[in-house]
Amino acid sequence: MIKTRFLALVTALALLLAIPTAVLAQKQPPHQFVGAVTLDGATAADGAAVTAWVDGDKVGATTVSGGDYSLQVDQGEAAFSGKTVSFKVSGANATETATWEVGAGTILNLTGVTGSGGGSGDTGSPGAKGAVGANGPRGHQGDQGDPGADGAAGSDGSDGSDGSDGSDGSDGSDGAAGADGAAGAPGSPGADGSDGGGGLGVIALIVAIVALLAAGGSYMMGRRA
Repeated sequence: MIKTRFLALVTALALLLAIPTAVLAQKQPPHQFVGAVTLDGATAADGAAVTAWVDGDKVGATTVSGGDYSLQVDQGEAAFSGKTVSFKVSGANATETATWEVGAGTILNLTGVTGSGGGSGDTGSPGAKGAVGANGPRGHQGDQGDPGADGAAGSDGSDGSDGSDGSDGSDGSDGAAGADGAAGAPGSPGADGSDGGGGLGVIALIVAIVALLAAGGSYMMGRRA
């Protein structure tokens, strides 16, 4: 029994704690804005964009229909209470503003003025690329750069023309006497002499032989003595 009462008490306590959380989790109702829309003094055309902005952020958007608009601004997870809500018509700032309130409904006629400036507008589509402009004036000459690397060796040039002959030099001094040359080859035999008398030649030859024999005998005799 005690255990059952304890479980019931715990369950009731859990339900009490869950009630504030559920209340806080409920979404707060938006602020509703309605009214007529003019742009540069004329009624805005159907389909013209109407946007709401808080702290530079877009918080709502709608379009014009029959010259009027209807726009809800829901704060979502942000806290808009007491903050200023500004409006734009087709990207032009409206002169009117309002203060955001939970669940409020406000009739607010919007007056857009083109070129009014102020906050940032919707991002437009990129424009066409412009033409290339003319070349600007030539700038000042820059500092001299570092020397470049040596280039490859060039090809050999053509041969030059032959030079003119130089003038003759002066005669040199006489050289020293050379060594004696080798012996010459034997001369050719002389011509035969003319024949002498035939008889006298024979006699002379006999006399010579006798003389030689006599001399030889004397020599031999002298050796024996």
